Amino acid sequence: MHHYYIYYRVSARNADEAETLVRSMQSRLACRSGIAGRLLKKRDEPLLWMEIYERVADAGRFERLLDQAVDEFDLAMFLDGPRLAECFLGDSVPTAACGRDSSLSP
Repeated sequence: MHHYYIYYRVSARNADEAETLVRSMQSRLACRSGIAGRLLKKRDEPLLWMEIYERVADAGRFERLLDQAVDEFDLAMFLDGPRLAECFLGDSVPTAACGRDSSLSP
């Protein structure tokens, strides 16, 4: 399975509008591809965003649909730099942790 991590900076002057568009783009992409994406914002840099798409079986098809959706929503006009994409290969089923690390408890 393929897992996509796409990160970029958004412009501060229209970050709210950018978030609305990214989430709308992800919804359309999910309808077309069957892959639901997530949007994360870096803890100490709220204008650095990451889209995550996991468990993609057909990478070529997904990449075409992603490019199409990004173009349709004209996301580039809201960015402060390029969208950088990384694709990783890995298991299709997440593994569960067996024990609880008490150092991570509140």
